[in-house]
Amino acid sequence: MIEDANSKTDGTSALDAAKRRLELTLDAAGATCGWEWDIPARRFVADARFAAITHQDPVALADGATTNAFFASIHPDDLKKIKLAVAGILAGSEIFSKEYRLLRNDGGYRWVHARGRTILNENDEPVKFVGVLADITEQKRTSEQLRIAQSAGGIGTFEHIVGFGTIAVSDQFCRLFGLHPTKVLPIQTLNDLIHRDDKPLIDLSSPNGFQNEEDIEFRVRRADDEQERWLTRRGEYVDDLESNGRRFVGVIFDITDTKQTQERLHEANLKLSEIARDSVRDRDRVWKNSRDLLVMIGQDGIFRDVSPSWYQILGHRPEEVAGKKVLDFVVVEERDRIRPEFRKALENIHAELDVTLAHADGSKRVVSWMTSREDDLIYAYGRDITVERDQKAVLEQTEDQLRQAQKMEAVGQLTGGIAHDFNNMLTGVIGALSIIKRRIAAGRVDELDKFIDAATSSAHRAASLTHRLLAFSRRQSLDRQPVDLGQLLISMEELFRRTLGEQVEIEITPDADTWKAVTDANQLESAVLNLVINARDAMPEGGKLTIETTNVTLSQADLAPGETLLPGSYVVLAVSDTGTGMSQATIDKAFDPFFTTKPIGQGTGLGLSMIYGFAQQSGGHARIYSQLGIGTTIKLYLPRSQDEASAGDHGSEVDIVVPRGEGEAVLVVEDDDAVRMLVVDVLKDLGYRVFEAIDSAQALPIIEGKGRIDLLVSDVGLPGLNGRQLAEIALVARPDLKILFITGYAATAASRADFLAPGMDMITKPFALDDLAQKVKEILTM
Repeated sequence: MIEDANSKTDGTSALDAAKRRLELTLDAAGATCGWEWDIPARRFVADARFAAITHQDPVALADGATTNAFFASIHPDDLKKIKLAVAGILAGSEIFSKEYRLLRNDGGYRWVHARGRTILNENDEPVKFVGVLADITEQKRTSEQLRIAQSAGGIGTFEHIVGFGTIAVSDQFCRLFGLHPTKVLPIQTLNDLIHRDDKPLIDLSSPNGFQNEEDIEFRVRRADDEQERWLTRRGEYVDDLESNGRRFVGVIFDITDTKQTQERLHEANLKLSEIARDSVRDRDRVWKNSRDLLVMIGQDGIFRDVSPSWYQILGHRPEEVAGKKVLDFVVVEERDRIRPEFRKALENIHAELDVTLAHADGSKRVVSWMTSREDDLIYAYGRDITVERDQKAVLEQTEDQLRQAQKMEAVGQLTGGIAHDFNNMLTGVIGALSIIKRRIAAGRVDELDKFIDAATSSAHRAASLTHRLLAFSRRQSLDRQPVDLGQLLISMEELFRRTLGEQVEIEITPDADTWKAVTDANQLESAVLNLVINARDAMPEGGKLTIETTNVTLSQADLAPGETLLPGSYVVLAVSDTGTGMSQATIDKAFDPFFTTKPIGQGTGLGLSMIYGFAQQSGGHARIYSQLGIGTTIKLYLPRSQDEASAGDHGSEVDIVVPRGEGEAVLVVEDDDAVRMLVVDVLKDLGYRVFEAIDSAQALPIIEGKGRIDLLVSDVGLPGLNGRQLAEIALVARPDLKILFITGYAATAASRADFLAPGMDMITKPFALDDLAQKVKEILTM
């Protein structure tokens, strides 16, 4: 009998072990199981896997059991929804798909996913309910870990098997504790790093070794950070299939910023909560003596009460404010912005916002608010920050004044630079003329050419300097016409190559679809040549120069605040080099007058300022893009031409024969004696009859007289009536009179198209006398 009993016991143990091995094998494989429910017979049949998952007798299920077997081990919290779903199947629904929990023998549970359908007879009546059951515990655990991780952000992960004194950790976990990355850490070591007043990461004092799954917060002081950091732990228990035990899977993440924000809001909340305390005496003391604004607002956005400080800060008595809407005191232009912010304050426990409120005297006050919602009331604490804003405005004004002072300093540099350069040039002219005069007096005329050439060269340098000054000040006279930039650049290519030398490679790539630009072709040539020379000097060891054109249309959003460039269509000419580049400090000053990085005597510092002034006067802009050691790109933005007229054969060199007059009468009006003498003499030599006048007062009697006058040659900048006004009077008396203006500087003549009328033309000082002769002949034959 004893043997039989032992044999039975051994057999039972062997069967249990076999069932356990089967269960573990099926768990590892993630296998599914099946069932079949005979609805009319109320008979339920399932396979061994179903029995193993639901902890039922596999023999009974294989032979057929009552339908209660289906619900036997379902978690109580999920049982109701499953019974409702099965009732739907029995009533004729065809599809069944549910996730729910099955109770374990040890009190735990596992997640399963059941999928099934009904089989109908010829009368569309349900006769069978068949389906499969899959264990999804691991998938659920993975999903939950992902959900926790996504909600935490910047997390460290860990796992603790109950009964072990160590935990497996991630690299981020170690970093959050200020430790070197490792895979396993002793729990006690980590607990020792946590503030003694806070809960440990893993509570080793628990008798059964299990942890509370609720979130805990604790403080640590890392070795790499003197500040105390707040961390939080979040986790849950999952089944450990290998050891048949439990694992605590968790995450930690840094909440220091959140805690600090909560502390600040808590402090503000404490101050606001004083208003609502039962002690009227304490409430009134805070309420009446606060220098800041304290208010209570209802959910309807209406003030319930405001502190007396409202009158001191905003000029409205409290009794005038209570009962009115908050938005009534917000300045009109900010109300649309404040409405959604105010709604947030109504919905959230705490909120912060800056609002501009209207003072009783019509002025504006900027108030920074912190709000705290409790039940149906919002308690708000407001601090007047208008003075701070005003101080910021004063600071900005001071910066503007500093910039103005810097501009005045630049003017001083400009004046000194002009004096230096002009003294050099005048020395060349005066010195050469003095030597010429002495040699003529001595009868030595054989070597005068070199002194004449020296004087001419110095004079041309002076003329170039004045052109640059006028370009910088945007007062040069521009002959703005539609210009084909591609054609202009190709015509200048040989000049560029001679200027650059063999060490610099040049590539000119104008876009074939580039629009024509409205600009002065001659001044543009000068500007581009200056850019090419600057690029050459920036590449002393050689390099590559690229000139290209493109089209661009700029909207207001494309322009920086304070940008002088207006929205519109522009042609962009870009000159790029691979030279030394510029620092940001150099870029900021590059367009300043007389600023140069070249040694003294090797540059006037007017090149880029002239280019900038020319671009501005043309209605465009200039920009610099540069990086040290990489190179520089300077872009000129020129307005697009709406006129498809060609710029002509600009850039071709043609030998011009000085034309002579045929006795035409010319009136010359010029207040500078030397200039008037030269113009009168050259016109007389060319066969014209010439009358002369110092100013408009002397010229008017001649114009109003009976004598013949074919052409009026007048300086623009005359004393009294200027040249343009004199021309208007002359045209009234002589409608067919042709007029040629001479100008060295005249603000009103900066744009020829706006200044000149039909029958008029202009020549700019200084000019060659041959050019004057050519211009006079051209205008007389118009």
